[in-house]
Amino acid sequence: MVGVDDKPKPGRHVYGWDDRGNVVAQPAAEATARAALVRDAMPAVWGNVEVDTWSGLTSAYCLRRGAAVIVRGVRRAADLRYEYQLAAMNEQLGMQTVWLPARPQLAATSSTVARAYRSAESGPSVA
Repeated sequence: MVGVDDKPKPGRHVYGWDDRGNVVAQPAAEATARAALVRDAMPAVWGNVEVDTWSGLTSAYCLRRGAAVIVRGVRRAADLRYEYQLAAMNEQLGMQTVWLPARPQLAATSSTVARAYRSAESGPSVA
């Protein structure tokens, strides 16, 4: 199962302000739209992989779905401090976490870089 949660993440949102002047992050696209993009990008041979959306705690969602483990990708060592905190909390909630390191040649790639590449690849837009 590939999950697309609806919580904003660093590098994947648009910023705005609430009525008290606090910065509020919103995903650049709705969860259902992001899930559709993931489905479209998956190889056809991955027929046994399901893409789903949820809100709330990832561990609670996984437990409801009967998952035994959460698999998360890690791009660089600096990410491990945050990931370790998540894994520790998820374990307290009954879920194990496995980390998969990114390929070294992809470790510096972020969603911002991917969007810039896609924009440059498609060329200038014509109004």
